[in-house]
Amino acid sequence: MTDDFHGAAAFFPPPFRLMVRESAGSTNDEARLLAQAGEPDGLVLLALHQTTGRGRRGTPWFYQPGVSLAFSILIRPQEPKVLWPRLSLAAGLAVAEAIETCGLTAGMKWPNDIWLQHRKVAGILVEAVADFVVIGIGINVNPTAFPAEIADIATSLRIETGHDHPRAEVLGAVIRRFALRRMQIGADFEVVIDAVRQRCVLTGRRVSLTTGSASRQGLIEGIGPGGELWLRTSDGLESLLQADEIRILHPC
Repeated sequence: MTDDFHGAAAFFPPPFRLMVRESAGSTNDEARLLAQAGEPDGLVLLALHQTTGRGRRGTPWFYQPGVSLAFSILIRPQEPKVLWPRLSLAAGLAVAEAIETCGLTAGMKWPNDIWLQHRKVAGILVEAVADFVVIGIGINVNPTAFPAEIADIATSLRIETGHDHPRAEVLGAVIRRFALRRMQIGADFEVVIDAVRQRCVLTGRRVSLTTGSASRQGLIEGIGPGGELWLRTSDGLESLLQADEIRILHPC
C-alpha cells in the first residue's frame, strides 16, 4: 500500500502544512529545533523512520517503518499559557475521533493514551516550551505483531479490523480533527470535555497511580470541567491535573 502523504497534506486545513523527513531520532526534538529557529504555527513534521521516539516519562515508543505513523505538530497557541495543558486532551480526542473514522470505537486513558479493546493503539506526548507547544503523536496503524514486552498491551488498526489502512488518510483525519479541537481549549472546552468523558476508560474503575514520589489507589469518579481527573480515595475526593503512571486494577 502506497502512502501519499503529500497528497493528504493538500487537504490539511490552514495553517497546517507537512514536512517529511526520511529519518529522525524524535520528531518532537526535530520540531522543537525548527520552532526555535522561527518555524511558524501549523507545522506537521512526519518521519518515515523514527529511531528514538519516546512517550511520557521518557519511555521508548515502538515504531515499525512502513506500517506505523509518527509525527509532531508545532503550534503557537494564542490562548493564555494556563490553558495550554488542555491541549493534551484536545490532541487525544482528535486522534480518537480520527481512529473512529476507521469503523472502530476508541477509548481514552486520561489524559491522552488511545485504546482499542483495552490495548494501546496510540500515544501523545505534549511538550510546552517558552512560546510554543510540540505535540508528538504515534499511532500503530498496520503492525501485525509487537515486541514481547508490549505484546499484551499494544494493538493496531490492522489487528482490530483485519485489514490495512492508508497511513496518509489516518494522518489527514487527525489533522482535520485537531484543527477543530485546538480552537476549543478556551471558552468551548466543555465541548471537548463532554466528548472525552464519553470515551474515558478510567471512569468507574479502581486504579493505582503515582504523582511525583507519591502513590495511591482509589476509584476514578470522572473528569472535571478543567480536564482534571477526579480520584476518590479513603481520604476523600482528589482533583489531579497530572499523574506519572495510572494502572487499572483488575482490568476486564
